[in-house]
Order: sequence, then structure tokens, then C-alpha cells
Amino acid sequence: MFRKILIANRGEIAVRVMRACRELEIAPIAIYSEADSEALHVRLADSAYPCGAAPARDSYLVADRVIEIAMRAGADAIHPGYGFLSENADFADRCEAAGMRFIGPTGEVIRAMGAKITARQKMASAGVAVVPGATEAVSDAKAAHWAERIGYPVLVKASAGGGGKGMRRVDAPAELPQALERVRGESAAAFGDVTLYLEKFVENPRHIEVQFLADSQGNTLHLGERECSIQRRYQKLIEEAPANGVGPELRAELGRAALTAAKAVDYCGAGTCEFLVDGAGDFYFLEMNTRIQVEHAITEAVTGIDIVVAMIQIAAGEPLQIAQSGLEIRGHAIEARIYAEDPDRGFIPSPGLISVYRPPAGPGVRVDAGVEQGTRVTTHYDPLIAKLISWGVDRKEAIARLDRALAEFDIQGITTTIPFHRKALRHPEFVSGRYTTNFVATAMETGKRD
Repeated sequence: MFRKILIANRGEIAVRVMRACRELEIAPIAIYSEADSEALHVRLADSAYPCGAAPARDSYLVADRVIEIAMRAGADAIHPGYGFLSENADFADRCEAAGMRFIGPTGEVIRAMGAKITARQKMASAGVAVVPGATEAVSDAKAAHWAERIGYPVLVKASAGGGGKGMRRVDAPAELPQALERVRGESAAAFGDVTLYLEKFVENPRHIEVQFLADSQGNTLHLGERECSIQRRYQKLIEEAPANGVGPELRAELGRAALTAAKAVDYCGAGTCEFLVDGAGDFYFLEMNTRIQVEHAITEAVTGIDIVVAMIQIAAGEPLQIAQSGLEIRGHAIEARIYAEDPDRGFIPSPGLISVYRPPAGPGVRVDAGVEQGTRVTTHYDPLIAKLISWGVDRKEAIARLDRALAEFDIQGITTTIPFHRKALRHPEFVSGRYTTNFVATAMETGKRD
């Protein structure tokens, strides 16, 4: 097992990984930008090293500097968390070349699944159903051809996209040129890549994902599914596990598809396959996330498996601790992502000093946070400040506990999405469990002003 792990991240995920390290008796090492010198993850680490100026491009994204710090600190491995360098194939390769284990899949796998066109081709070859669409990168002329072939509405997508960036719906031919231009610009700015493709826009789908683990001995395990349909601008806001209305048969089919995808690329580590499920119950592969997911905690709540610990154990060469036949889904869990944003003003960021921070507690409640009272939230990073997770013996109890915990969550000095979450939980569509990815846009007034 590793002695020291450098966490190449910040905020709640850095704190989450540090806690897993502590339980494994591994010394956690932090890095921090100038804006994060007094951050919670810095205080909780065994040691912490400055990595640059506030903008992520000058600190957390400088791969050479991160590796140099890890070597100087005597780290055996680097955990990238999510975002930043977590899906950077070159970074993964360079960690290994420097003699440190990258806690995640190989650079080759990240490279293959990070390019959405290549990923679609690999999944189709493995027999996993993909959303109908282009089988190649598209120029403007080819885009028009593919759009007519698959039928409007379509999605223009960046091949290197992710996290809700690099996607735009197109309903008619006249809209296509502008959409191509805008997505190409977004992709260049966010990913340094202008490769685009087209997919059929699936109307009113559910966004369902499957968490899986795969070790270096060839063992695989899926941990059931999560419902991630409550989104705005393709960014998730509320997730739950298991997905309401997904019975044993569909769960098994989704799990088999996820493990087929993992085996097709010789995956090793923790990963997630995302699917779109239409009204008829048919599902299509959307993408594979080759990292820990923000919403991993709800899967931990219903399976009892610590996914971050499992990632570290797998990276250290240990086999999976449980077989598929031994997995049991218990109860129901829901996560609310608490953002420093103003839902009544189109979810614009709400930076500032957190003057009061009192998280909720009690049975079935978990808070994963990267802030505390006195933390200053800046505009340099993603505005996610905490995740509130509830667990109950059934969905009704999980909803009641989450609503109670949201009411207790006292954050002052900045505006947060807590009022949005409470309103969403009480909406009839959410209570019934019969909602789709259009929930925010059609059911919530905040979505209409977004």
C-alpha cells in the first residue's frame, strides 16, 4: 500500500480523498493556489505545497509543477479527484513515467474514452448501443449532411467535451452554422480541441449512469445505477440512487452494458458509464467518465462500498473485495449539490465571504464540503461548495431527510442553491419520480429565467 498520496485537486473532493487516505493510514499531501492558502483541504493535509497563482491554468492545471511537487514531497501516488487533470491522458502517462502511480485508468484508456468519437466507435464495436449520430468528425458541410440523415433536432457536440460544456441543440438547418461556430469556440477555450460531431437529440430522456469498478486481475463489479436527470445546461443538480422505476431486469441490462464497456478498453479503476433512457425503456451509451464522479456518495450510501478507498486499493494492485453476487442495494439515497449561485438570477455565481456555516446532522445525513465558516468563495473555480446526501430505508424517507437537512443548512454571506433544492424536492414531478432531463426547464420557474 502507498505511504503518501498527493491530491492534485481542491475543495470538497480533495477533503474527501484525504479522509479515505487517513482511514488507510496513508499520509495525504495537498497543493494549493494563492487563492486557497487558507482552504480547508490545506488545513487537513499532513503537508501542503503552493502550486501557483489563483487561476487554475496557472496552478492546478500545471502538470509539470504538480508532478515536481509530488516528487519533492515523496509521494508514491497522485489522486486527481475530478475536473482539473483527472481526465488528462498525458498527465496520467507522465505520473507513471516519474515513478508515481496515477490513481485512475491508464493514459491510453483516458485518451480513448475522452475523445467522444473514438469512444462511440469502441462502444459500437463492443455491441453497446450508442445514440444515433455521426461516426466521424464533422466539417460544416458534413454536419449538414449528418443532420439531414439522422433528423432534427440534433446535438452539436465537442469530441473532447464534458461537464456540460461543448454542446448545443439545433432544431432546424438555419440554426446549424451558428451552433457549429459557438460549440467550436467553446471547445477550443475549454479543451484546446475543435473536433466536433453530431448526435440525434433524444427528446425527454432520463439520464442514468452506472458506477463500476475494475481491478488489475480482470475482476469487474457494477454498483447499480444513479438517476441524474435534474440538470441545467447539462450540469447535474440533484441525483438519486437507485433510479426510481428501474427494476431488476433493466438494472441488470445497464450493468452488463457498463461492464462490457469497461472490458472493451481493459479498464482498471473506478469509472462511470452514462446512458440516456427513452420513454420506451431503451437505453443508449452517452459517455464514459474515467474518474471519480461528484455523485459517488449516493452509491456509497446504498452499497456500503467506499469507492475512493476502492480506487486506492485497486491502484495499489489489490483485487476487488466483493463479487457481483455479493452486492446488495439497500435503501435510497439522494444528493443535492450546493452551489454558490443565485437560482433566481439564472444561476449566476455568488462569490463572497461565508460569514456563517452550520451544516446539518442527524440520522441518514452526510455532508461533503470544501468550505467552512470564514472561507472566501472566489470566481476562479467551480462554485460547488458542498454536497448534502440523505439516506432512507425508502425514497420517501430519503426525500424527507434531505428536505429537513436543507432547512437546517445555514450558510450566510453568499447566495446558494438551497432554496432551489427545497422547491425541487416538493415539486409533484419529483415526488412522483416521473421526471426527465427537462425538469428544470419546464417545471421550475428558475429554469425559465436561466
